[in-house]
Amino acid sequence: MLIGGCTQEQQNKISRVVQNYTGTDGVLEIYAGDKLVKRFIKIDKISTAISTNGDTPRPYRFGYGILDSNMNMQADAGEKKVYFEFSDYATNYIFYGHP
Repeated sequence: MLIGGCTQEQQNKISRVVQNYTGTDGVLEIYAGDKLVKRFIKIDKISTAISTNGDTPRPYRFGYGILDSNMNMQADAGEKKVYFEFSDYATNYIFYGHP
């Protein structure tokens, strides 16, 4: 009932806080045209960069995930957790929860 009285943006923020706490096991796929070129797995969240003064979103997203080098949807030996960024302008991407 308390959440029902919030604006949509406030509800989204609450949802993100809960999701950030619980994690999502997300997958990020990066495409060059119609070809899959990178895949990151076991992502707990993707964040929007914010300007230094904290009120203007930047045109890129970032997060941490395992670089799935052989693209088999598994964290194999030697595949490590890495930091990544991708642009809102130049990148075709899909982010989804691991099926």
